[in-house]
Amino acid sequence: MALKCNNIFVNLPVKDLDRTKDFFTKIGFEFNPQFTDKNAACLMIGDNIFAMLLVEDYFKTFTKKDLSNAANTTEVILALSAESKEQVDEIVNNALAAGGSLSNDPVDHGFMYSWSFQDPDGHLWEVLYMDPSNVQ
Repeated sequence: MALKCNNIFVNLPVKDLDRTKDFFTKIGFEFNPQFTDKNAACLMIGDNIFAMLLVEDYFKTFTKKDLSNAANTTEVILALSAESKEQVDEIVNNALAAGGSLSNDPVDHGFMYSWSFQDPDGHLWEVLYMDPSNVQ
């Protein structure tokens, strides 16, 4: 049997935790207060999907590597599924209005639609909708 995990926790370094929490709150996300303090905030993305937003100095306690500057380099693109093309637009427009910046223009392949933004720390977020009737 293949290995399966129940949850995903993506850990991201952030420069200003309050600014980051305000940004994601304006998009429409919520935080789990049980795992949120002055060093970290647990962004609830889905039932089993979380992003741990960690102040850079605290993040550094989990690694021996140097932190990359997400404004200049990319290690990961976080892709989120949406329920419709309209929800893709809503999420990205909310992110832009909250202080995020455009990453790529919308791409419409007919069966799949995506659009992306950068959060205030430069992390890349891709939001996409795939028409389930086109998934084999």
